[in-house]
Amino acid sequence: MELKQIFRIVQKKWWLIATIVIISIVATGVKSFYFTTPIYAANAKLIVNQSSGDGGASLTASTIQTSIFLINSYKEIIKSSAIMNKVVEDYPDLGLNAWQLSAKISVTSANNSQVMNLIYEDTSYARAAQIVNAVSTVFKEQIPHIMNVDNITILSEADMTATPVPINVNPIMNLLISFVVSLMLAIGLVFILDYLDDTLKTEVQVSETLDVPVLAVVGTISKSDLKKSARMKSKAKTKVGESPYATINQ
Repeated sequence: MELKQIFRIVQKKWWLIATIVIISIVATGVKSFYFTTPIYAANAKLIVNQSSGDGGASLTASTIQTSIFLINSYKEIIKSSAIMNKVVEDYPDLGLNAWQLSAKISVTSANNSQVMNLIYEDTSYARAAQIVNAVSTVFKEQIPHIMNVDNITILSEADMTATPVPINVNPIMNLLISFVVSLMLAIGLVFILDYLDDTLKTEVQVSETLDVPVLAVVGTISKSDLKKSARMKSKAKTKVGESPYATINQ
């Protein structure tokens, strides 16, 4: 299709495109500002380091590499029932069971790093911080019994006094995404409707499709044109119907 044809198609259905975009943006704005529950994330950092059981021997590349390999195991241990049940037992005020804790906590680590990040998400930041700190403490206490090695240190706990920012509320970004996506969908819908419409509306389309010359064209008559024509006919009838003796009789 030529650019002129594309522009003509979009121009013909601009009202449909504008309607879809406006409805999408309004719906996204209402959802973002009024119907989205803020979610907060609390973070605690742990470091895995080999303890020097030989009287303070310095760390070597092999011990650091071993610690890095252990992180993959620790990621699974943290979310296991052995740790989660202990958290529920030691912190009954949390009001959660082991399955709920395991489902909402996540553990990440950077490549070639001995640091693990524990992240817990909740609608209350204070509650999320309390839970992630409790899990960190219990994991540090239980790992010597599970792995028979004491190599976990808590680098930083979640700050209970921090001013949190919701991780799922970004109205501006949501509106921009809604605008772009709805505009693309609306333009696509317009082209689909135009493709499915096989009627001939102009003499150019008739000439291109049938490959024959156009002899006559019937134009479109609007309601205002019909009313104007009716008024003109009414006036003409009135003039024709006037009596030639009307002036003499008067």
